[in-house]
Amino acid sequence: MKLFKIAIFVLITLLISGCAQKHITKADAYPNMYEELPRSILALPPMNESSDAQAKDYYMTTVEVPLALSGYYVFPVEMVSDIMKQEGVYDTEELYKMPLGKFYEYFGADAVLYTRIKKWDVSYMVLASSLTVSIEAEIVSTKTSQQLWRHTGTVTVDLGGGDTGNGIAGLIAKVVIAAVNTASADYVKYAHVANNRLLSTIPAGPYHEMYLKDQGIELGNQRGYR
Repeated sequence: MKLFKIAIFVLITLLISGCAQKHITKADAYPNMYEELPRSILALPPMNESSDAQAKDYYMTTVEVPLALSGYYVFPVEMVSDIMKQEGVYDTEELYKMPLGKFYEYFGADAVLYTRIKKWDVSYMVLASSLTVSIEAEIVSTKTSQQLWRHTGTVTVDLGGGDTGNGIAGLIAKVVIAAVNTASADYVKYAHVANNRLLSTIPAGPYHEMYLKDQGIELGNQRGYR
């Protein structure tokens, strides 16, 4: 009986603490973004830390549009890269080491988007395969060097053959479908999925109808806000 009462007490305590848990809003997570209110963001080429040498090229095409749709003026990645090459900066690592003030000096950008590709992995296991894309990104002010926003987005896509029936024929079909899907996977499409999840947490910019109206929107159970 005593153990039963203790168990009930623990359960009630957990329920109360769960109900009292604070829901993080965009204003809670990214106060600096609402304080500085950047209007323009310079998107640097991504830093590829994955094992796939082509990941950077896949991902570069997915950055500008969702950021612009979030309500910001976005400096095109290719244009930024070309101008920096004219200034003698040819490597992404060099760009990431540059003083933030230089980006304001060269482009008049209010903030810079840094992106790191942490994973771009295809897992192939004969009967099943999957693609995992994991991105870390942060927006930093060119004026105060403060971090305005940071988030991590990961998406895992099943490239397997689904339900192909039982028996040897079904297993063979599953192997073939998994191999074909892996070979033909549209990596850019999946990068778009990861990016849309990632950038959905950014407070709306000045060219969006939700500008300064989204501070109370909860981030829910999304991970990565800091």
